[in-house]
Amino acid sequence: MPMHDQRRRELEGQSFAAVDLGSNSFHMIVSRYTDGGLQLLDRIREPVRLASGLSPEGQLSTTARERALNCLAQFGQRLRGIAPERVRTVATNTVRQMRNPRGFLMLAETALGFPIEIISGQEEGRLTYLGVAHTFAETKKRRLVIDIGGGSTEFILGQGLDVFASESAQMGCVSSTKRFFESGKLARKDWREIQQQLALEIAPFRNHFLEKGWKRVIGCSGTLKSTATVLHALGHPEWTISRAGLDELVDRVLTAGDIEKAKLPGLSTDRKVVYLGGLAVIDACFRELQVDQMQVCEAALREGLLYDMLGRINHSDPRAQTMRSLAKRHSADLIHAKRVKQTALALFDQLEGTWELTEEDREALGFACLVHEIGLSISHTQHHKHGAYILANTDLPGFTRDEQQMLALLVRFHRREISDKSTEDLAQRDLVRARKLAVFLRLSVVVHRSRSNAPTPAMRLISSGHGQLRLRFPAEWLNAHPLTRADLKLEREAVQKLGFRLSVVSGISAGGNE
Repeated sequence: MPMHDQRRRELEGQSFAAVDLGSNSFHMIVSRYTDGGLQLLDRIREPVRLASGLSPEGQLSTTARERALNCLAQFGQRLRGIAPERVRTVATNTVRQMRNPRGFLMLAETALGFPIEIISGQEEGRLTYLGVAHTFAETKKRRLVIDIGGGSTEFILGQGLDVFASESAQMGCVSSTKRFFESGKLARKDWREIQQQLALEIAPFRNHFLEKGWKRVIGCSGTLKSTATVLHALGHPEWTISRAGLDELVDRVLTAGDIEKAKLPGLSTDRKVVYLGGLAVIDACFRELQVDQMQVCEAALREGLLYDMLGRINHSDPRAQTMRSLAKRHSADLIHAKRVKQTALALFDQLEGTWELTEEDREALGFACLVHEIGLSISHTQHHKHGAYILANTDLPGFTRDEQQMLALLVRFHRREISDKSTEDLAQRDLVRARKLAVFLRLSVVVHRSRSNAPTPAMRLISSGHGQLRLRFPAEWLNAHPLTRADLKLEREAVQKLGFRLSVVSGISAGGNE
């Protein structure tokens, strides 16, 4: 039986869940894997309005925090019984804007019972497009996907399952309502000025997108779904927003001069409080990108999370392509990188159980090995620092912010001194993981310092508890490689800064036995 068929059988009937901590609403969907696809079981949305409780200084109000934690506790009850590796939770723009996101996430993860990842605007766009692309399976037409969230709006150009361009603009239904419509009232002259200000958010990528072009525009988000619902109630086609329909809706709101007086059939009470900002963003998107008609889609970020999770499980991981592209862009020696990776993963496998490591840890180590020398494209001197900077500040499709930070830290730690300053923004659980993974990477880099094609010795790494490590080599191998032996002696000091005491000894026979 082919491996992928066997994997499908193992997954049949298993539940998968995705949670999206949006700036306006928190969403959760639960699906069952069946017949090679996903069957929706449950969909929950709670209007938490997180962004409305965020101050300009990045402080979250007590009220907003309590709303968020109460919602996540309810979500956590529904998720009980689902394996952790089949649940993904991401936080978006508002959490990105917090002054102390780690403090909030500690409380949020406790309430939910699962880890929460912060994703960039670029990654949010990629995942949203993935959810839309699996809903509209056409492959020949280039499409523009617009996702208006509470704090930001994502713009994605793609075809099939491939993304060509992704941009995030700092304008959403909550943030724009707070910025322009605190009173709930508006006037025509104010609307024109607001449109000019929102146009500035789109201006940096407007011409690039228009030059690329598209055949179809798809919108997803509560703001766009609510607008389509109102327009349908007014006699327009279902799940569609046209330029003419949008103009009619804007005129209706401006004539009323007050969101409470405007007759908007089908608009829910919780959506109404943030709708003016959302409507202004829609109008700006249509005007600046010359949109005549948009089809509104139910799928969005959370569906993309599910399909991305399935891709990782079935070894169709976008992160692998991202790492290969990054290594190629910086002219990294992939042959050498793969040698280092093979050795590092062999050491990892020896301590995986003892150190309670996970498949996620194995993936992170493998990725770090592939790109550990990309800093050489800048300078040989301090190239580990250059590589870490590249990884921390480059858009890496498929990676969350924490995953990028982990990669940057491992590359920073793969040679020379260990600096505690590099770990200041890392969660404690990730810091423990990073120190362990850095041991494997550092030892592998030392062993392959000569960059030789010669067979790698059968090393044995043993943890005897209390941070004690013994690295054993075949008898006489160290004597035959004095430079490596000298490097390993120097390496003991660096490993000690990672929290371990390393001893290097000979004593493995040719067959690999001690």
